[in-house]
Amino acid sequence: MTTALLVLAGVLVVVLVVAFLIRRRLLLSGLGAVTMWLRPVGSSRWSVGVAWYGGEALLWYRALSLSVRPQQRLCRTEVQVEGRRPPGRDDVALPDDAVVLTCATGAGRKELAMDPSTVTGFLSWVESAPPVH
Repeated sequence: MTTALLVLAGVLVVVLVVAFLIRRRLLLSGLGAVTMWLRPVGSSRWSVGVAWYGGEALLWYRALSLSVRPQQRLCRTEVQVEGRRPPGRDDVALPDDAVVLTCATGAGRKELAMDPSTVTGFLSWVESAPPVH
């Protein structure tokens, strides 16, 4: 009985790991998919995820999750980049070469961190939003 439970638990762990890896692979395979860190302004905790930006919204999926729904949706017409900075002492979760953007959004102020090569594309996407009337 104990052996059967251990085998079942082992199979369950393998299935969860495979599901997690497949989800991550599918998220990163899409056009416009980039690795991006996100945190609300004032929070001390960064969350790594995969962001898809295209069309009228940025969809951000937490990396360490099995959810198929985005955890954040930022409308392009509501995103305003307020500042840009390198990671500081409190940003230990970020790579040294990351760029941190402080943004005002419809859901409040957020900080987005990304690789320098991603920043240009993201800023172009934000700036090419149609004017709001």
